[in-house]
Amino acid sequence: MAQGEGTYILGNSHTMSDFSDTSSVSDTRGLMEEKDDGKPRSSIPMTSFNFINSIIGSGIIGMPFALKQAGFGLGLILIILVAFVTDYSIMVLIEAGRLSNTDTYQDMVLVAFGRPGFYILTVLQFLYPFIAMVSYNVVIGDTITKIIAWIGGENPTLIHSVLGNRQFIITVVTIIVTLPLSLYKNITMLGKWAFLSIMLIIFIMVAVIIRLSTFIGTISPTPDAWQFANYNVSQAVGIMAFAYMCHHNTFLIHSSLENPTKKRWGFVTHFSVLFAMVMLLILGITGYASFTGLTEGDLLENYCREDILMNVCRLFFAITIMLTYPVECFVTREVVETAVFPSNPESPMWRHVTVTVVIVTLTAAISMTTDCLGTVLELNGILAAAPLAFIIPAACVMRLRQDAIFSKKNIAAMLLMAFGIIIAGCGFVMAIINMVEGISCSHGKEPKYCIKDNHTDFTTVMPVSPADTGSMDVRIRSFINRFV
Repeated sequence: MAQGEGTYILGNSHTMSDFSDTSSVSDTRGLMEEKDDGKPRSSIPMTSFNFINSIIGSGIIGMPFALKQAGFGLGLILIILVAFVTDYSIMVLIEAGRLSNTDTYQDMVLVAFGRPGFYILTVLQFLYPFIAMVSYNVVIGDTITKIIAWIGGENPTLIHSVLGNRQFIITVVTIIVTLPLSLYKNITMLGKWAFLSIMLIIFIMVAVIIRLSTFIGTISPTPDAWQFANYNVSQAVGIMAFAYMCHHNTFLIHSSLENPTKKRWGFVTHFSVLFAMVMLLILGITGYASFTGLTEGDLLENYCREDILMNVCRLFFAITIMLTYPVECFVTREVVETAVFPSNPESPMWRHVTVTVVIVTLTAAISMTTDCLGTVLELNGILAAAPLAFIIPAACVMRLRQDAIFSKKNIAAMLLMAFGIIIAGCGFVMAIINMVEGISCSHGKEPKYCIKDNHTDFTTVMPVSPADTGSMDVRIRSFINRFV
């Protein structure tokens, strides 16, 4: 939303303590004044659904992989820690908006750090949702082709047709679903779709819990599966930062809230982050416990091709991602509009459609070149999410406050900024090291523990013949040999 186009204006006459006032409109006059511009507003539930939907995207199925990277014990602590840090950083972002008397992330940074800061923020704020949209397309391509393979069964004709081609699936879904939804001009129109998306995620979470009972008795834990900490901590936090990231559209969602008092907006923020944290913990624990060291960056890739329940989950998750995609497109488009057309914030229809089509087409094209979801999540979390969520809000609020930089009031903000710098720096180094060592993805490959045995019911995990075990853990091999 460009400057002047905002639904609410953040005033400059209040301190953050004013946010603790009651929820009456009069108490927030001057802090957040609602414009009578005829635009639809969202209730607290609908705003919360949009906020939760913006948090829970493809990152949620990468959470078991994050536990694998960080170590199980430390990973759980980090999921909770990053949630609290994220919640605090959102409040810091809103304070910085108030201090700068602006209602967009870009304008806030422009006031705090001038044009250089504005350009850096514009690149990052474009990069994060853009890469998120790429990751969504990767998930769509992975999950739907798995479903096609299941439908094809023993007949290889279908999977080797265009219907089994990732690029074709991504193209079709883009044209039929994600592009039309992205062409909406008002984010409040997505509220009901966001609610459906959340319901589907809850179904997937329940299914993963149900399947845990199957896999935990079939696949023995890999060596050091339950170690407390692992050396890939920074990359794990990168994935978590990606999963929690919502700062790039915080102002956009905030401006859609009806009567955004401290009490109302605070409830939306705290509830949304807490809800997301619980879901990430549940799916992370159950997903990792099912496969331990065999966990893929895309958890759904771990489940067998003929598992009916998980194929339903694949379909539901693909739908969820399709419904989340437009939220990110809204932000990407807003950044482009603000950066390229600053003097003409009201976008005519032709420009709105053109910018949207270009963005959606580019994300589709890039997503066709990779199927390594874990790598995409890590890089986006490290390169974009950490600066956007932790470093820039803290730096802006310290710059805009009238206090000395090293004053007591700025201690929490300084810790927030340090947290982001450490994660971004260490994560980038580790990502480079891992890329040099080589990245391996297993999209489309049936896991070895799923290889079908003629005498076994395929509703459970399939045992593996000795010839197929390869380098699998010896404990898995000994378990399999009992059935072969």
